[in-house]
Amino acid sequence: MANHTSSTAAPPGPADKLDLQLDPASFPRIASLLRNHPDICRVPTLSRKADGYLLNHPDLIKRVLIDNHRNYVKGIGYERAKLLLGNGIIVSDGDFWKQQRRMVQPAFHRDMLKTLSSTIRTISLQWLERWLKLADGRQPFELNRAMSEFGLEVMLRSLFGDDLDIMIAEAGGNPFAIFTEEHERDLTLAVKFRALRQLVQRVITRRRERGLLPPDMLGALMGARDLEGRPMADKALIDELMTLIVAGHETSAITLTWMWYLLSQHPEVEARLHREVDALDPAQAAPDFAAAEKLVYCKQVMFETLRLYPPVWLFSRRALQDDTLGEYRIPGGSDLFISPYYLHRREDLWPDSGRFDPERFAEAEARQHHRTSFIPFSAGPRKCIGDVLSILEIQIHMGTIARRLVLRHVPDRPIELEPAINLRSRHPIRMIAETR
Repeated sequence: MANHTSSTAAPPGPADKLDLQLDPASFPRIASLLRNHPDICRVPTLSRKADGYLLNHPDLIKRVLIDNHRNYVKGIGYERAKLLLGNGIIVSDGDFWKQQRRMVQPAFHRDMLKTLSSTIRTISLQWLERWLKLADGRQPFELNRAMSEFGLEVMLRSLFGDDLDIMIAEAGGNPFAIFTEEHERDLTLAVKFRALRQLVQRVITRRRERGLLPPDMLGALMGARDLEGRPMADKALIDELMTLIVAGHETSAITLTWMWYLLSQHPEVEARLHREVDALDPAQAAPDFAAAEKLVYCKQVMFETLRLYPPVWLFSRRALQDDTLGEYRIPGGSDLFISPYYLHRREDLWPDSGRFDPERFAEAEARQHHRTSFIPFSAGPRKCIGDVLSILEIQIHMGTIARRLVLRHVPDRPIELEPAINLRSRHPIRMIAETR
């Protein structure tokens, strides 16, 4: 499958035409296509200029995301994201993306992560107190909503620090709460989101006038310089902030939702996680940066959750020039689709793939996995810039909560997937917190 010699053959595919999208209708279509064409499938399109290609083999994905990544730009679905995010690093391409990626990177350096770990600890302890009160009365709560609120608070405090309180005061409430209150990611939300840019601009202007660069992510972004020594333009800066707010909070929130649910269904995994968090220093109410790095099994649980329920379940690339994938020719202009969800469930890559088994990511096991058989954060130069921050956030959250509480699932509705822009639960997942 690694052969990339020139070829004129087109990959096999169905006769019927269809358009793949980031929508629930495409989810079963992809499953059907992969049953007949498990590695690569040509998808005749209804409304687009060129056929699409569905990739589901690690070698082919590696070719697109890593080995020949310069030939591929963002594809279908990112136009919709631009309405919400502007031209941030998730949607931008070319030289502008390279420049922005370089300038955003300092916001995720190790020293910054150490600083942000204190913010995550504080917020995790606040949520622990909330859930302890709910545990006293055995009050059920919606896990999806709770994790969305937690993830949003972590992201906003990490970005804006104490300036978030000023923004809340100016708006008469948290202006970013629309992301936990509104389920759809549509044009209506985009219009409301644009109005928030003015609030963010005021924070930037106020900091600049006062010569302030606090030790938060916005401070790092304002202090960043390109190769010619120039700061980021305000529009680009705000685009990156908006991108981090949306992408940074939603993916972590979704992962935590599925992770808590899976722990509630697998008591043996939960018990082992408890043993690990119980071994942390009892003098610390919540793990700090150094302690979080000791939560190795917690990280395995998280990775196995991401294998089964990757928040980004489908993404696309567009070929700039002709390329060869395996034995097949891919014409320039073609749209290529990659689904981490289905890749992560290939039986030849992940035996008994539907089983929840964090041991798959034990060190010896993990080394056996192909570099591109596990891609919840994508891979190559366009790999998610915030993956390490997300991992740290989840480790500190779990290390704080799991020492004191267990979450029990209230099975009032079936667990069903909602594969829209991200892979969420169709119905609220209700939980009851119990003290250990």
